[in-house]
Amino acid sequence: MASNFGSLIQSVGASWMMASLTASPQMIALVQASTSLPIMLLSLWAGAVADSLDRRKVMLMAQGFMLVVSVILSLGAWYGMLTPWLLLLFTFLIGCGTALNGPAWQASVGEMVPRSALPSAVALNSMGFNIARSIGPAIGGMIVAAAGSAAAFLTNAASYVGLIVVLTRWRRVAPPRLLPRERIGDAMVAGVRYAAMSPSILVVLGRASLFGLAASAVPAMMPLVARDIIVGGPLTYGLLLGGFGIGAVGGALMSGRLRSRVSVEMVVRLATIALAIGEAGTATSRLLPLTVIALTVAGAGWVLALSTFNVSVQMASPRWVVARALSLYQMATFGGMAIGSWICGLIADHHGPVIALYVATAVQICGLVPGLRWPFAKVSAINLDPQDHWREPDTDVPVEPRSGPIVITIEHRVPPANIMPFLAAMGERRRIRRRDGARGWSLLRDLGDSELWIERYHVPTWLEYVRHNQRRTHADTANTETLTALRSAVPVVHRMIERQTGSLPATRALDPHEMAEPMTDPTRSS
Repeated sequence: MASNFGSLIQSVGASWMMASLTASPQMIALVQASTSLPIMLLSLWAGAVADSLDRRKVMLMAQGFMLVVSVILSLGAWYGMLTPWLLLLFTFLIGCGTALNGPAWQASVGEMVPRSALPSAVALNSMGFNIARSIGPAIGGMIVAAAGSAAAFLTNAASYVGLIVVLTRWRRVAPPRLLPRERIGDAMVAGVRYAAMSPSILVVLGRASLFGLAASAVPAMMPLVARDIIVGGPLTYGLLLGGFGIGAVGGALMSGRLRSRVSVEMVVRLATIALAIGEAGTATSRLLPLTVIALTVAGAGWVLALSTFNVSVQMASPRWVVARALSLYQMATFGGMAIGSWICGLIADHHGPVIALYVATAVQICGLVPGLRWPFAKVSAINLDPQDHWREPDTDVPVEPRSGPIVITIEHRVPPANIMPFLAAMGERRRIRRRDGARGWSLLRDLGDSELWIERYHVPTWLEYVRHNQRRTHADTANTETLTALRSAVPVVHRMIERQTGSLPATRALDPHEMAEPMTDPTRSS
């Protein structure tokens, strides 16, 4: 929370310095966009890093980088060397540090509390940030008014020190690593694939990006609201941000009670309506107290929606991919915010901040429509812990982790009366297989044996085959049980390695029959 104070003080200093360096509403709005854009560009990479490396070390690296950038920024402001574009560059670099830190920080929450406490923990995490948001901007406004933006930047630099000390002393208990780390590129692909094949996560990503597109108007236009609509200074700007932060704290306090009484979809609808009311009220009001009240309502909607999106993604993701799923959520949300900030700046350039806020209000209300077609799924009861039933099989043909490609075929015997429910269950099996890393999945029916169906897919290496099977969760058990009930016999599994004709593996010479014989294991595991 202390570090969040520094970040918000820095944000006030940067926004107000840009307002003093240029009169362009577009450039002022780009301060918000320059902080959000790196999160959109780098979050997936940062999520893969957080899932692959020690999250504590990742956070230490990010905090140290932001400390150095903040010190340089404060020196540049102190000596009057900053231009509008140079200021945007520094805020962009701080955004890069935030992008690296975010997935590791968010994913670490799930390591500290049991799954049942995760929604409350995320809400408390958001509340800690928004307690700082409620007071930090006002303090930032006073610091800027009294000592200039350079002092605000230096305050932010100092705020990183305490968090770095805490992270240095934290002894994270990491789960044992049973397999080698994925390469970062492969981990990124696996994260995208998992999200793409998870309908509940896709709904969150789409709805979050639309929400961010419209919600961005509040922080992007707030300096202009303070300067042009309320006709105030940096202290007024800090008070407006403080009102927004107080509302956010209230939203965090209400979130647990709301979730216990209404559905996740209803929580998001209420949050969207609150933010729309706040945006419209901010555009309409010309009095500071009324604008602060409108921003308080907007702040409550803001944190209610974002914390709900965060919880939904964490609940819908197993631990092996949670940081990457959260990074995709951040990309969707902050990508929408970056684009929305830029669009709001363009509208404000030509028509003023009031029209920009009204347009954002209209877009926010339109964001309720997708919920009628794609509502949020209830994922709190889903058990995404690994099944831990599967064991790596012995093979007659020696294989190494890098051996491959590996081709898997599974023979299912299905009575004619069960064909339609079998096909429906295999549709879900296809999604699960592809989500966990299978490629080229297909289902074949034997023309000479009407009860014989063959499931086929491949993976690049034996190691990827092991990963694929160890990613199966308890939530997938229902599909396995359905298929077991529909089959008339135990499935026969063939695990085969592709070999080119006329060539031998480089490691050793194999007998000709080894190159053709499949590794067959008539068991249920696949």
